[in-house]
Parts: sequence; structure tokens; C-alpha cells
Amino acid sequence: MQTADDLAGEEGQITHPAREEKDQPARAVPNEHERSSAPPTDESGGYFHVTGEDQPRLWALIPGDLDSPTGGYRYDRRILAGLTDLGWRVKHCPLDASFPLPTLAALHQACQVLAAIPDGGLVLVDGLAYGAMPELAEVEGQRLRLVALVHHPLALETGLSTELAATLRHSEMRALAQARLILVTSPFTARLLTEAGDWGVAPDRVRVVEPGVEPIPVTGGTVSARGEQLSPWGGVPATVSSLPVDINGVSGASRSLLLLCVASLTPRKGHDLLLRALAGLTAFPWHLDCIGSPDLDPAWARELFGWRDAWGLAERVTFLGSLPAEALGRHYAAADLFILPSRFEGYGMVCAEALAHGLPILTTRAGALVDTVPPEAGLLVPPDDLPALQQALRRLIADEALRRRLTAGARSAGLCLPTWQQSAAAFSSALKGV
Repeated sequence: MQTADDLAGEEGQITHPAREEKDQPARAVPNEHERSSAPPTDESGGYFHVTGEDQPRLWALIPGDLDSPTGGYRYDRRILAGLTDLGWRVKHCPLDASFPLPTLAALHQACQVLAAIPDGGLVLVDGLAYGAMPELAEVEGQRLRLVALVHHPLALETGLSTELAATLRHSEMRALAQARLILVTSPFTARLLTEAGDWGVAPDRVRVVEPGVEPIPVTGGTVSARGEQLSPWGGVPATVSSLPVDINGVSGASRSLLLLCVASLTPRKGHDLLLRALAGLTAFPWHLDCIGSPDLDPAWARELFGWRDAWGLAERVTFLGSLPAEALGRHYAAADLFILPSRFEGYGMVCAEALAHGLPILTTRAGALVDTVPPEAGLLVPPDDLPALQQALRRLIADEALRRRLTAGARSAGLCLPTWQQSAAAFSSALKGV
């Protein structure tokens, strides 16, 4: 991994690499913030909203395409939009998509972006980039008011080698030491960063701002209107003649339950475990819709499609790709059970969305999910525990009374979640204290 040390001169000052030096790309760690395309060019200056010069001003450095359909970037979008609604003058400064394993060119660009910000500027850096550029944070930390937004620590991404995880952990610890404030999206991540033996951050430097949800009228789980399915890669209508249920969700005397999983197709999300668990439950009437981008880790997505077919689930599991918000909302409204078999989550925004829709949940005790999903709203099993996941699925599919009880709990919990307006106000309050 290239670091800013590679840009340092003899006296440790950041210098600009030669223009002709070739970019040496490194494979980005697949996670919910990863980007597959270069950052967009914003010739207008990148302002979300421009008001008077007396308004509070913020530079927001975020790697890759802010419009990508992932939970972490949805958080960033909603918070920045909410800040502008509150009168902030926000300038979005896109960074390269190679973070958190930045290329030399990516670090060069980040160096230039930071150098262009005036002394004393308030700078919010998404943790996907911030934790991967500690040398730049050390150079600019005294001149600028750096604020880190940590969705979850980089070193805790699934599938990292021991060596790479240790490198990312050391890098992030160095960078966080330079931040005036560290904003996190869950109490779990705050505890992780501040408890002894972990990242060693002082508690008074950390503020929690949980994601918001939109108020949603709860209609209860019905059945999926699967008369207009999408192809496994999304976007192309597919036939429904082979589905195990008709358009009304009825097959013989029993209605097929609609199971829903919303997560990008990356190893951390645990789709492989879900498919293996469901392969042993084909005697029950169910259909699983998986919504999430296959583009973050295409090789892994192809593995999932292959396992689905090899385990006889081609007519029982549909991968729909990414969907627009309106279509995604219809799937939440139609589902009977929400499932997220994740191996780690820094919050679990999709579970909060499921609660807002009054959906019973099956998830794991990985990371912040134990805080996000209350026991009265769902069943939680250990991560990577296939027998436990399959047993919980069997219970939830077979026990209608249990689903109804958890549905009531989910509806109650959903009413207690913050709105995006409240989350933006809390974020604004934290920034004003820097």
C-alpha cells in the first residue's frame, strides 16, 4: 500500500510526485464504502448549497462516487444534505476510489485537496480515506480542524490477511490521533474506539450520531408482487413462470413467505451462509429476494450465483441487484421477514430500515447489530454459525405466532428511531463544538 511517506522529502515534508510517475493501483478492500469508478468532476466547486459567507463552512472529503447505493454512502449523502438544510456551506471534495488502499496518485490528490483548504478550515473526512492517510493527517492536523467520520474501523473488514489488518489498524490509530473530533455511527463503534486495549481514543473526542430513517406507514408483511422480477444483475425484467409461488404468493394450500436480504454482495454480508442455511429448508414455502450491488466484489457475486444454482435454489432465490429507493421501499413493505447474516456491522442501517417498516428480523450478534436490533424485534445468532442460523430460520418460517410477536416489537422499535433531520441536527451540533 502506498502511503504519504512515499511523498515525503528529506525533512519529512509532503512533496508532489512527478507528473509522469505511473499510478500503481492496489485492490481496494471490499466493503460497503468501496467504489469501482473514479470520483466525479465537479466544475461548480462541489457545493451542496451556497449561502452567505457568514454561514458555517465545511469541507467534506469522501472517496469515490457519493451516489453509490450503499448504506455508508447513503449516510454521508443524507448528513451532508441535512447540514445544508441547516445553513451550512458544504463543499464536497471527492477523493479517489482506491481508498482504503490508496494509490500514489490518490494520495497526491488528497494532499492537493487538503493543501487548498485555508488555515483553520473545518474538514470532515470519511473514515474509508481518513484512516488510510495518517501522514497527511499528521502534516495538516495542526493547521486544519480535522474531523473523522468512522463507520467502522478499517481493520475489521472481513477477509483481510493478518498482516494487512495490522497495517490498517496502525494506520488508522495514527490518523485518529490527529482528529479534533471523531464522529461514529453507533455506540458500539464508540466503545470499540475508546475502551482500553482497542484503538485507545479518549472518550471526550468521540460523538455518536446514529443514522436516521424516514417515517414510514407500516402496512405489515404481505407477499411480493413478483410479476416484474429483475435479472440476477439487476435492471432487466425476467420471467416469473418458474417461481415457486404465483403472483398472489399462494402455492397450493399455503402462502410462500417472502424473505428479504438487503446488502451489497461482499463476503462480510454473509450471503453464503444464508444460501447454505436455506438449502436445507426447501420443504418449507418461502422465496428470498436479495437486493444489493454485485459490483463491489464481482468475483464473490459470481460465487454466490454459482452456489445458489448448485444447491438447487435457482427458483427460490432471486438476486435483484441495486434498486432505486422507491422500489426498495416496496420490497420492504411486501416482505414477511428481513435477514442480514452479516459477519460484522458498524451499525446496520438496513436493519433500522426494516424496523421502520415493522419487519421481524433475523440477524447476527456481529458488531453493532446487538444494539441496533432489540430482542423483542428479532432473533440474533452468533456470526458464522450455520447451524444456529438454519435453526432460527426454521423457527421463523414455521412459527407464525413468533413472527407476529417480533413484528409488533419491530413496529415499536421503529417508532423510536431518529429521523434524518434529527441525525443531521446532532451532527451539526457536534461540528459546531470543534
